[in-house]
This record gives sequence, C-alpha cells and structure tokens, in this order.
Amino acid sequence: MENRKKVAFYTLGCKLNFSETSTIARNFQDEGFERVDFEEVADMYVINTCSVTENADKQFKQIVKKAMKLNDKAFVAAVGCYAQLKPEELAAVDGVDLVLGATEKFKITDYINDLTKNNFGEVHSCEIEEADFYVGSYSIGDRTRAFLKVQDGCDYKCTYCTIPLARGISRSDALENVLKNAYEISQQGIKEIVLTGVNIGDYGKGEFGNKKHEHTFLDLVKALDEVEGIERLRISSIEPNLLKNETIEFVSKSRTFVPHFHIPLQSGSNEILGKMKRRYQREVYVDRVNKIREVMPNACIGVDVIVGFPGETDEHFLETYNFLNELDISYLHVFTYSERDNTEAATMENVVPMNVRSKRSKMLRGLSVKKRRAFYESQIGTNHTVLFESENKEGYIHGFTENYVKVKTPWNPELVNTLHEINLTRIDEDGSVRMEFTEIMNYEL
Repeated sequence: MENRKKVAFYTLGCKLNFSETSTIARNFQDEGFERVDFEEVADMYVINTCSVTENADKQFKQIVKKAMKLNDKAFVAAVGCYAQLKPEELAAVDGVDLVLGATEKFKITDYINDLTKNNFGEVHSCEIEEADFYVGSYSIGDRTRAFLKVQDGCDYKCTYCTIPLARGISRSDALENVLKNAYEISQQGIKEIVLTGVNIGDYGKGEFGNKKHEHTFLDLVKALDEVEGIERLRISSIEPNLLKNETIEFVSKSRTFVPHFHIPLQSGSNEILGKMKRRYQREVYVDRVNKIREVMPNACIGVDVIVGFPGETDEHFLETYNFLNELDISYLHVFTYSERDNTEAATMENVVPMNVRSKRSKMLRGLSVKKRRAFYESQIGTNHTVLFESENKEGYIHGFTENYVKVKTPWNPELVNTLHEINLTRIDEDGSVRMEFTEIMNYEL
C-alpha cells in the first residue's frame, strides 16, 4: 500500500502505560497507519504521559522537541495520566496538536482527520468520574515478555498519589477477556506474561461496571495458570493487604507463576504509613515476607519505598532503613517524594528539604545494591530456568531466571527468546550472574 501515513509512539512511566501504548498502536495499524520507531520521521507522534514523578513532566517537553526536530510538520498527540491531570498545560507546549484524557485515549483515531497541525493544542478530556469503563490491553512486539493489563484505576486514597485523579475508579477486565488476551499473546511465541494494572490485587471489582466482584485475584491467577502455551506468568506489583496467603501458596505450587513478588511498602514507620493513608501497618508487611519465604525460600521480593514524605523525621527514616535492612528482601525501588497538585500531602506541614530527601534516597539506593548482591550470592550454585532476551550487549546475551536473577553468557543468536536449565556460578564485575547450562545442548555453544 503506497503512501501509508506513519505513526510513532513514545511511552513514559509504568508497565501499564506500555501495554496501553501497544493497544493504541494496534488501533492505528487497523486504520492503515504504518508504525515506525520514534527516532524516525513520521506523520504523527503519540506520547503516552505519566504523572507519577516530576521528571516525567519535564521529559514530555523534551520528547515533543525531539519529534518536532524530526518533522516540524508532524501532528503531535499527548495521551495518558498527565494529559488527564494537566491537559491545558500540555496543550500549551509548542508543537502539541491534540491532548486526550483517560477515556478518550483509546478512541484517538476518531479525533484525527487530515493530520494538519493546529495553531494551538486541542483538548478532549473528561471529568474523571466518567472513566468508569474498561479497555483491555497488552503489549507485544518489542520483547520476549508481554505486559497484560487486567485492571485499571484505584479506589485507595493515598495522600501522595494522583493516580485515582488520572485513571478513575478501580475496574477490572472480564475474566474471559483476560484469558482470551493471554491466549492471543501465547500464540505470538511470547514466553512470559507480566500481569499489570494500577491495583491488581483489587482484581474483580467493577468487572460489570459496578462494584460487584464476580471473581477475585486468586480466581484470576488460577484461571491463567491453565492457559495453554504460556511458559511463565509474573505478578507485577501487588499491595501487601491484598496479597493473600492462598495466592502465595498457589504460586508456590503453580505450573507457570514464578517466585517473584513486588510489594509496595512506602514506609517502614507506622506513623508515616498512617499519614500516607496506606491500608496496612508494617507488621502486615513482615507477615507477607515471612509467608513467601516459608513456602518459596528462593523467591525474589522487591519493595517500593518513598523517602522525604512530609513529616518524615530522621527517626522515621531510620525506622524505615533499619526495618528494610533486617527484612529478607531482594531489592528496592526508591522514590523521592515529590509534591503533586490536588493531593492531600501537598498541603501537609513539616516539608522535608530537597537535600535531605536526596540524601535519604541515596542511602536506600545503597541498601538496595547490598540487598540485591546478598540475594544473588544466596543463589550461587543453585539451578534455575532462564529466559534469554533479544539484545546483544557488548558481546553478551542477558536473561532472567524465574526468580529474577539477571544472568549473562556470551552472545548466541540461537538463544534469543528461549528457556534453558542453568546453574548459577559466580557474580560478574557488572553485578550480573554468570552461568553454565545444565541441560544437554543440541547445538554448539
């Protein structure tokens, strides 16, 4: 087909955004567009925005600039969380033609006509209360794993978070639709599916556009475990109060679910957890970690933590540091608190100075390096299955074991997107783990 319009995509933020970008891209392809890389000249650039960090806001302007440099006549559209929260701000950025909010982003092709640039950004964004329907999505095509969205929105009112304002109420995909999407992914030769959502432990709520639960997260996990053709399933991030013992026990015996959990903590101080309006105290978190360790001693456990929340004193921070130091976890994702408009925390007193926030962040990042190293060391000499990625990095191919240890071995294109039995032998200078194959290979390595 001659003269097909070209469209390119850029995604900021989380795995959920990646899965949604993929779905939006498929809509464009259905409309006859050709998808090209963001580094290429295109007729239209779509930027999927994020509202979680300060950086994401600044990055947006740079990305628009980059698109304009490639083609100053290109039509530029902004979608996603930041587009919902601050549509006027994004529309005012030089070069932006269209801004679509939470409910409009999946209908983007309805809003574009001849791709003529506008003199100013046109905004279509709903009141967030209207974001009460569910659009399923998944990402494929760029990796050996796919992100499968099972849930959207959140009913929690954490005082630092804009996600309920950006994505609306908690709602879920129908179970049969999730299973259909999982099957479609498995047909593409993809070996691993990562379940994603805003609050996936809340799965089942809003399956019928109301608050009724037909299915629970455990039902979802059990049903996905039966899908033919999927080698591995990974739960992305799940709230500690929603990760039930039954789910942990099921994963430990499951055919496809891997022993890797990512559980947000946010603070190791009960007082700060209260101010954040989190729905658990630190004792619940200890209980979850102990349960996982009891049934899956080699499991990988990742933790989200926020430093510099208003009112976090040195004592509170040390409480968090010591709590994490003593806990048998594998790595940390450290977030430096940043004020977000229209959140309760933004008006709280006892603001922590920026230099203190960054010092605390540095300390916890250091602790994360130590924890990951200790976890990797505990795995040396053990046998695992590794799924190899597709990139040649300086003559090596990397992959992840089922319990999320990053391994490397000399590059061999035949290993791409394949699973192999291996033994972990030693930690390399770059922090990844060297390995040897324990299976009989039917080609020369």
